[in-house]
Amino acid sequence: MRKSCFTVAGRLLALASLLVSLAACKQNSANADYKSYLSYFETNLGPDTPKEAAMRAAGLVDIHDVDSTIAVQLIYTGPYNFMGRQLYHGFTKAFMRPELAQKLAAAAKELKELNSTANLIIYDAARPISVQKEMWDVVVGTPWEMFVANPYKGNGLHNFGAAVDVSLIDCAGVPFPMGSNYDFFGDEARPDHEEELLATGRITQRELENRLLLRKVMTDQGLLPISSEWWHFNLMKASEAREKLSIIE
Repeated sequence: MRKSCFTVAGRLLALASLLVSLAACKQNSANADYKSYLSYFETNLGPDTPKEAAMRAAGLVDIHDVDSTIAVQLIYTGPYNFMGRQLYHGFTKAFMRPELAQKLAAAAKELKELNSTANLIIYDAARPISVQKEMWDVVVGTPWEMFVANPYKGNGLHNFGAAVDVSLIDCAGVPFPMGSNYDFFGDEARPDHEEELLATGRITQRELENRLLLRKVMTDQGLLPISSEWWHFNLMKASEAREKLSIIE
């Protein structure tokens, strides 16, 4: 079985560097929950589970093999999501296409150059097709249907490991205000409505600026935003993914 070249020891060293940066951050964030912040990295320290090993064997990479400073909190590994139940079983690492991981690392680097206190956090990455079918079966026929890709009609980019859901947190792990929660299915989540949302007070100027910052560092690497979710970015167009890439089982 192929093993990751990024060892547990290497990840521990990365955590040590994070502690150094947290010490500097603490001067400005006395009440920050640093234990919670470090949990975004500690959950990925162990060896691959069988499911994670299968993803790696399929040609995907764990983002922490490429950039250990990007935070990971896969929302569907627990019950606190729009489905109200755990959907991901047997994996906690954020796997994706290698090309996407490299672009995400470049985005994280640019983000630090623009705002030294900001960090990327991943809420979703590669999604097995079995989970997509489970999600679709729940939302079909409901108002949420438009927000979930139909796995029986071409699949979504998450199912190819070619999409990522990301947001911004500060150096203490506190989320940047973005105008809506992650996986909020309403107008406030839509980038194509931002001008109207700002004019009517449904998002603030600061929230808009945070979205623009996230969008800048992601699109500067060639990643593609979508009109309905400020957090979602694709590696390529769906038609290209369906032609070139394999579905994650």
